[in-house]
Amino acid sequence: MRRTTVPALLTCALALSSCSLVGTGDDEAADRPTGDGTTEAGGPVVLVTHDSFSLPKKLIRAFEAETGYELELRANGDAGSMTSQLVLNVDNPLGDVAFGVDNTFAGRALEAGVFAPYRGEWPAGVEEYALPGDDEGVLTPVDNGDVCVNVDTAWFDEEGLEPPQTLEDLTDPAYEDLFVTSGATTSSPGFAFLLATIAAYGDDWPSYWEDLLDNGAKVVPGWEDAYFVDFTAGGGGARPIVLSYDSSPAFTTTDDGEDTTTAALLDTCFEQVEYVGVLAGAENPAGAQAVVDWMLTPEVQAALPDSMYVFPVADGAGLPEAWAEFAPRPEQPLAVDAAEIDENRDDWLTEWQDIVSR
Repeated sequence: MRRTTVPALLTCALALSSCSLVGTGDDEAADRPTGDGTTEAGGPVVLVTHDSFSLPKKLIRAFEAETGYELELRANGDAGSMTSQLVLNVDNPLGDVAFGVDNTFAGRALEAGVFAPYRGEWPAGVEEYALPGDDEGVLTPVDNGDVCVNVDTAWFDEEGLEPPQTLEDLTDPAYEDLFVTSGATTSSPGFAFLLATIAAYGDDWPSYWEDLLDNGAKVVPGWEDAYFVDFTAGGGGARPIVLSYDSSPAFTTTDDGEDTTTAALLDTCFEQVEYVGVLAGAENPAGAQAVVDWMLTPEVQAALPDSMYVFPVADGAGLPEAWAEFAPRPEQPLAVDAAEIDENRDDWLTEWQDIVSR
């Protein structure tokens, strides 16, 4: 088991922002079935991703050696930015295959025809995460995680203050100026948090946000800004309440590994599922399909927690011991129907921006 503390998390996260790996090309290419009865030599296959994509290089080299494809990664901001770029370039695709479109943005990509149908063999458990409404089968689930409010329990212990437990608690004057979140228009987790408040408060969500901001909530562009700059347990900031993930407490273990100094508030969580799909008009569709299949292999599924801090979707993929001990999952995460998100996304974001900018 590897216990990863905040400095290690910081190092890895910073590395992710510049991640753009290219295959070594030193492995001899091999023929691969294309699915239509023919074979095709490998060659380059371009995987469009968000900035947080990361898998061990040895896995990438193994994929290249086994398939003959040379994997080129192209990062395009966070999930929201990447989805927008995929939609804008639907007639001139940015690559062959894309990973990282999540359930909050997937409807936009499907409606624009970004992806081509392809469904390989799904291991047990994957079907549970299939995107509702994906009737053509263009997206394959790869991982999942919950966006949750996190608290620095060590800070609250030192201050003798009970930490908040619910979304409503965040508007309590006892927690004035203590919460920092990433923005809904600038980050995928920020948008997920907006959806969590919509799920909890329905049409009254604007009033909740007004109360939240009146209580001193700080909105910053991205997750890294919130966690590593403003969060007391992330980078020495001044705010002990932050928007992060249900897995985050597994990365703030004490030096002896016996405890964690943070906790996720499990009544505030919104589930995200990330998908991979073959891009319509891909130059290398056979290579793209190989990548889709590869993302569901036991090796990649097992690498996801330590590499990208998300949970695998395949049954039987093991979790690091710290995850099982310090990253409990919400039993009933907040949810908004995918069709409702697609219908209202732009209006909600516009109204949210108006509230935050007042």
